[in-house]
Amino acid sequence: MATRELFAYLCVPDAEAAVAFYRDVFDAQETLRLVEAGGRIGHLEVSLAGTTLMLCEPYPEYDIVPPQAGAPSSVTLHVHVDDADAVIERALSAGAQLLMPARDQFYGERSGVVRDPAGHRWNIGHSIEEVDPREMQRRFETLTAPC
Repeated sequence: MATRELFAYLCVPDAEAAVAFYRDVFDAQETLRLVEAGGRIGHLEVSLAGTTLMLCEPYPEYDIVPPQAGAPSSVTLHVHVDDADAVIERALSAGAQLLMPARDQFYGERSGVVRDPAGHRWNIGHSIEEVDPREMQRRFETLTAPC
């Protein structure tokens, strides 16, 4: 048995608003929508840089709920773009909260972190240099060494 694909599947409080945010910030395109008779969006797919991102609105009866406002998150979505600073600005203009401003990182990216209006964390970055894994480890040890 082989694993063929991995999809991020996010629960959002308002799928319509989430799709608008992902479209405006990441140029995502909606490809599929399944709506219950009562109007709840049960499944929605957007294409983001050729990758499928799946969304649904809350299904508390199945223990599927969106992030709690202000609560820490154990998941971060990492997206590579052409210009991290510009995309972070677009995200902020579209209602995201800045968690970490863009800066040059030890692993060869310029990146920052936002929380989208639905509560999901996004690390937005672009490559600034190729870093050999041994050099990356050395930089990481230097960064995390006790003073």
